Amino acid sequence: MRLKIGKHAKERMILRGVTKEQIKICIQRGATVRQTDGMLSSYTYLEVAWKKLEEDYYFIKTVKIKG
Repeated sequence: MRLKIGKHAKERMILRGVTKEQIKICIQRGATVRQTDGMLSSYTYLEVAWKKLEEDYYFIKTVKIKG
């Protein structure tokens, strides 16, 4: 799985201490719902907004901690 991480998402990852591996797990194992322009996956305490660009290539829009 390849990730293209947007500027906003990268800032949120650093701020919240989230790794690329955690994002991959969230997308693969999490509950996923469709949004207007992409998807939102939720797994344990993490939420990831993303959009599929190609087969096995994902654009990460933002990363949130549920709470």
